[in-house]
Amino acid sequence: MKDLTNGSIVRHILAMAPPIMVGMVTIMICQLVDLYFVSGLGDAAVAGVAAAGNAGFLVNALMQVLGVGTVALIAHAVGRKDRQDANLIFNQALALSVLFGLLTLVTGAALSRLYMRSIAADEATIEAGTIYLLWFMPVLALQFATQVMASALRATGIVRPVMLVQALAVVINIALAPVLIAGWGTGLALGVAGAGLASSIAVVIGVVMLLAYFRKVERYVAFNAAQWRPQPRHLKRILNVGLPAGGEFAMMFIFMGVVYYVLRDFGAAAQAGFGIGQRVLGLINMPALAIGLAAGPIAGQNVGAGNGARVRETFVKTALMTTIVMIGFMILAQWKPELLLAGFSNDRETMEIAFLFLRIISFNMVAQGLIFTCSSIFQSLGNTKPVLLSSATRVFTYSLPAIWLSTRPGFRMEYVWYLSVATTTLQAALSLWLLRREFRKRLVEVPKERAIEQESTESAAPLAREPA
Repeated sequence: MKDLTNGSIVRHILAMAPPIMVGMVTIMICQLVDLYFVSGLGDAAVAGVAAAGNAGFLVNALMQVLGVGTVALIAHAVGRKDRQDANLIFNQALALSVLFGLLTLVTGAALSRLYMRSIAADEATIEAGTIYLLWFMPVLALQFATQVMASALRATGIVRPVMLVQALAVVINIALAPVLIAGWGTGLALGVAGAGLASSIAVVIGVVMLLAYFRKVERYVAFNAAQWRPQPRHLKRILNVGLPAGGEFAMMFIFMGVVYYVLRDFGAAAQAGFGIGQRVLGLINMPALAIGLAAGPIAGQNVGAGNGARVRETFVKTALMTTIVMIGFMILAQWKPELLLAGFSNDRETMEIAFLFLRIISFNMVAQGLIFTCSSIFQSLGNTKPVLLSSATRVFTYSLPAIWLSTRPGFRMEYVWYLSVATTTLQAALSLWLLRREFRKRLVEVPKERAIEQESTESAAPLAREPA
């Protein structure tokens, strides 16, 4: 366990963000590797895999319920020096992860084809996406347990073990992808099924390694079978924090579904180009997202310790860091988008669409970085309802105009990207306003002289208690 209530906030972020980013990038690389090798199978296969990947947003909504609730409550417990509560939350979250994983497997098997029919442009895309989803479903089911273990470690300031496990899983996936998809060395090409199978094998190995780490190395939080029996009061604590955060990802699922819906009439090349551009965009967003995720446990432990001034400082420094990072990537996307998109498809039309998408959508990168920061701080405060509100506002202000525009004569797909930039900027402004209001409500204002004294002594500023 690492105490994040003392020391330089920037130093803590810089220590935690790179391993978090490497872990996230490795997951994204798995998806990009799948797209890269699947691209040789044609536009329908690429569009199918990309569209099927959107189902991950819905599953990620459930993962966020567990991950955000686990990080916030364990971080608070660490800040209070309450190890018993930290372990109880960890084991209750593990029990939920098993339930959610089984639910994902059953639902995925039953609804994969129906989902693909609702968003895909043609039968070939529907078939490819359905096959990929069925073979990829074990990945989504096992990610719940992985999320809980990773979140528990992050809440205690430990991030490197998860990074190493995820990096090794990516190496395994990269090694298996060409063998299973294209039949390298075996002559048995499984196509899109091989893409899903390669990822599933890699994730199974990763979960086994994480389980071994907790059994042999981790000491602050540990498996305790006696605490796996559901305890409604503590499950409610996790869900109160996690459900609104999960709703944020559900909003993203709706958002992406609308995009695929309005692009259907442009054909498989348009959906494939968007899918490639969206995956690359996700990759270049990772550094700012990692900074935001690193700030969560820092602010969370300080919430538990009652140090309100340090929570505010965490937000300010995190916002500055994400803004600087996002400006750099925005310039790169405007100047040389081909450096980011090279090699994902040989189809000229697909890549032209991907270039157009990345150039326009990069204008919302700074706003997106601020959204990441606000979301992380809300999670650390244990109140994620404002995050859901800002996400729902974005989806509402995007979806209705996008669907309406798609019915108008002369509709062009770039209208969708410009509308996305506008609504993302609106969401960032709303998130900042809501966080400012939350700070005023939750954090006690401290006289300047006292705040300076607290900075030097690392003593805690009290948190205002809300009425029961």
